Amino acid sequence: MTLDLTHDLAAQGAARRPSPVAGAARRTAAVLAAGLALVVAAAGTGQAAGTGTATAARQGCDGAAAPATATAPAAEAAPAVRAGGTAAQRISFGVTSQLPIGLWSDAAVTLRTPVSKGTVRLDVTSRGFSTDSLVVQRYDARSHRWTDLATRPGGGSSPTHGVFTFPLTATGAGPRAPHTVPLRLQDLDRPGTLTVTASVTDGRGHTYRAPARTTTATRPATTVGGWPGGTTLRRGGPAHEFTVTVRNTTNRAYPALTASYFAYGAGSKHALAPKDLTLQQYRAGKGWTKVPLLAGGCDPGMSATLKAAAASPLKPGATAVYRLKVSVARTAPQDVTSADAGITVGNGDQAFASRQLPFAIRAK
Repeated sequence: MTLDLTHDLAAQGAARRPSPVAGAARRTAAVLAAGLALVVAAAGTGQAAGTGTATAARQGCDGAAAPATATAPAAEAAPAVRAGGTAAQRISFGVTSQLPIGLWSDAAVTLRTPVSKGTVRLDVTSRGFSTDSLVVQRYDARSHRWTDLATRPGGGSSPTHGVFTFPLTATGAGPRAPHTVPLRLQDLDRPGTLTVTASVTDGRGHTYRAPARTTTATRPATTVGGWPGGTTLRRGGPAHEFTVTVRNTTNRAYPALTASYFAYGAGSKHALAPKDLTLQQYRAGKGWTKVPLLAGGCDPGMSATLKAAAASPLKPGATAVYRLKVSVARTAPQDVTSADAGITVGNGDQAFASRQLPFAIRAK
């Protein structure tokens, strides 16, 4: 899981440095993990990530959680949906064959029986990821907005069963007048499979169930070349070149592919600052250009957003290649002998992959 990888990188990096700046390292690591690994963005066209209800709570430099900022979701046109199932089915559920991580995926519930103050229930079972990381929304035709379904969290630290519900009244629904509710799903975790069983209570004591449907959570393949374990950079020495390759192995286009580089390191008395590292990116027609590293708000963390490496959107089967190189300044603090670093790749603000790229720092 992208969040796990980045969080582990942050926690491990800070924990193994018992120094006066270790506390700052832990706080910075938490900020980087929250800011780069998983930031839920406002929903746009239904293709990009995010719930569109509130921004995630962030952790401040003092370790205290900053309050989440509520944002009203923008009104959207009703999605085009078709009634699913057959005339003989009182309720049916349909979902796309894949749930690409970082994108919303279409689903729908169709009723062919009258419902008065009833409840639609989705029982979800996952393999490979936690159901607590699943977001399900329905389109509210009155407000023209997507709203989160009520959810009942599963048991344990990584549950594989969850329940989502929403109220429904459709008194005119019937075999010749199906009533369809647009839904959309997003897995915020890692690849796996998801099985959904939909049911409805009609408000008159009857419960009807739809056949179960299974879909697959996928994500683009992300690989790093040229950065083996034990990589060492020399103060004032040559830059180390490497590549990050993102191939869209899903069946959907990614409209806003983004990639970020992050790094942090601390010694017994000092910490790395943006001036101590130089990050460069190669772009066709422009050659190698410097990418500014920005402090994460609490030293010793820093990060940079990379320039686009492929045409947008990244279509199924297409590949984006980021050519990068990193060097350490001659004046970098002598007591800092290692740094934790990595790459996060996502769609807009929603990360779907992260790779750790730690390095040792030695004299030239």
